[in-house]
Amino acid sequence: MIEPYSKEIEEQMQELYGRLSEKSRRLYAGVEALKLPHGGVSYIAQLFGCSRDTVGRGIKELGEAETLTGNSSR
Repeated sequence: MIEPYSKEIEEQMQELYGRLSEKSRRLYAGVEALKLPHGGVSYIAQLFGCSRDTVGRGIKELGEAETLTGNSSR
């Protein structure tokens, strides 16, 4: 298991995660997992108390959002 963040940072991340809607939680978990090396999905799932499937779904939704928005700016 990787431990890239200090306990203080983990607590801040958990506090933010707890304040988000279900969809925002998935997306946030996905973003955080993508920042990490191999094992990041498991680490984030354990940190946030969610399933690896939830993190994976967040990653998938992030990819879909990028596809839908493309590179256009508003």
